[in-house]
Amino acid sequence: MPQDQPDHIVRSYDEQLRRLRDMVARMGGLAERQVHDSTIALVRRDVALAAEVVARDAALDALEREVEAFCIRILATRQPMASDLRFIVAAMKVAHNLERIGDYARNGAKRSIVVAQQPQIGSLNGFLRMSQLVQENLKLAIDALVSEDAEAAARVWAADEPIDAVYNGIFREMLTHMMEDARNITAATHLLFIAKNMERIGDHATNIAETVHYAVRGDSLPDDRPKADSSAFAVVKPPE
Repeated sequence: MPQDQPDHIVRSYDEQLRRLRDMVARMGGLAERQVHDSTIALVRRDVALAAEVVARDAALDALEREVEAFCIRILATRQPMASDLRFIVAAMKVAHNLERIGDYARNGAKRSIVVAQQPQIGSLNGFLRMSQLVQENLKLAIDALVSEDAEAAARVWAADEPIDAVYNGIFREMLTHMMEDARNITAATHLLFIAKNMERIGDHATNIAETVHYAVRGDSLPDDRPKADSSAFAVVKPPE
């Protein structure tokens, strides 16, 4: 804001920026809860909880629209510059990523309802581990936005590889189950999609971290982010 603006206008503008941070943080908390509950519904075969996750997605969509409308209003009325402008644009981008995370959690919950009707195959510990890693990265990315911590954002950006590694393990395990017994194909296929959804949630968390880093520092992180998703090249040997 220009230096000669009256104090009450500056205070009002600062309050708008604080409110925007709070809105995005609230959206991040809801997205994190969706990921958590979607995973718990899968592991516990809790159809009622899965249905709650599906129903709650509308609230996340509404929050994204609220954030976008609020950002546009600030841009139109305040004409922000420099770091303020980057933060407001970043808030819109982050809100979009959070909405997509909510979509993936909702889709996972829908598939867990189908999985609950199928015979249980193997352990779902990999899904729990993957979900914990994803939630941790998501929380750290949102915290980095709220605290304007570019270094924390960079750490999240570089922390996606363990998630990919767990996904690769789940991918191979599910293929093995399908090859061992054709009756496992339905459940294993849905579990593969759930795992992929979770891997994509991890990618969106790192996208948020990239956006936060740019908002704070004004420069971009390298294009080559550490990745370990080799599922496209997986080779699974048939049981002997």
